[in-house]
Amino acid sequence: MFMGENLTNLRIMHGYSRKELSEKLGVTEQAVWQYENAYTSPKVPIVNELIRIFSVKSKYFYEKDMLARQNNATNINVMNIAYRSKVMNVISKTQTEAKHVEYLDTFVNYITSQISLPTLKIIELREEAIQYMNHSHEDRPTQIQYVAKLARQRLNLEPATNENLMFWIEKSGVYVFEKAIGEGIDAYSLWTRKDRPFIILGNIKRSAVRRNFDIAHELGHLLLHYRQEFVSLDRKEHKEIENEANLFAGAFLLPEEEFAQDIKAIPQLTNPDHYLELKNKWKTSLQVLGYRAANLGLMDAKSHRNFYAAMHRRGYLEREPFDQTIPLQTPMRIRTIIDLLAKKGLVDIRHMIEQDWKVETSFFHHLTGIKTEFFNSYMTNRSTATIRDMKNIPT
Repeated sequence: MFMGENLTNLRIMHGYSRKELSEKLGVTEQAVWQYENAYTSPKVPIVNELIRIFSVKSKYFYEKDMLARQNNATNINVMNIAYRSKVMNVISKTQTEAKHVEYLDTFVNYITSQISLPTLKIIELREEAIQYMNHSHEDRPTQIQYVAKLARQRLNLEPATNENLMFWIEKSGVYVFEKAIGEGIDAYSLWTRKDRPFIILGNIKRSAVRRNFDIAHELGHLLLHYRQEFVSLDRKEHKEIENEANLFAGAFLLPEEEFAQDIKAIPQLTNPDHYLELKNKWKTSLQVLGYRAANLGLMDAKSHRNFYAAMHRRGYLEREPFDQTIPLQTPMRIRTIIDLLAKKGLVDIRHMIEQDWKVETSFFHHLTGIKTEFFNSYMTNRSTATIRDMKNIPT
């Protein structure tokens, strides 16, 4: 029997309305509704087209999918998704991303099901931050900058660089993935109901320094805005929340004491070119360097306006020097775990893809952002090994 719920899940994750999918299939919108609600089953040519569109095997539609088997839908709250975005949350887009994270969360469960994971450092940090903010009588900006300083200390970042930012964020327990989110959204983050943190980065080609800011911004949401219902915010509230995450990101990436010492060596504060050495050192943009200097009172308001005007005249608001040379950090945690388990013969990737998930390798590329070639490299492995006892596998 055709599993209509499986089609619904795939359609939502890929961001198609029923009308959009019906146009791709050459059927009516009503027909798609009937397929999804088990009133009718699509004919073989339609199923073949669904297989092509969603990169799955034909049997995908005739057995319960992994979401149903793991009963994981209630773990993702659509209200808790925090966007780094130029636009307000659009509910259809938010539902798509929630479904995508539901698939990701299910995949992480599958990969880590028998691994003994230590208590996530990010959870300990979040609880420490919440405890401080709930009992502190300081103003909100002071609280945010304290939490940023605390985060840098607890996550063991090097004192005077952001060279390995992605590594330390992932090591703390945050699951970071890339995907094609769209032009208007740079990144988003959320906590699942079972306290698993995700940061999803857009894969549109961006500079390393802008990506670092996206990571720090989303970390700010995870720590400052736990269980915040972002979808219900009005425009003013949304702007306030984004400004808080921006303040956190600047303070986290550029710790006050070290950065203040660096600024003393700048011969002309309003000249962006004099900050290029600091850009290389901290792996942050010139704009962020200027913003942080102004925020700390190291540059007065007039000087900051002149700095920004100089950025505009030089075309740096579109592209800054060194944007193409500073290496872009990419998520590695899940790839490393998969690679480790596969090489030890504890998981057969071919079996995982073809038998358990019933998809093509391109499906996992869409899901995780990991290149298809990574998964393809395991498809010639004829081993029949499946996931076994992995309690002693380090992560």
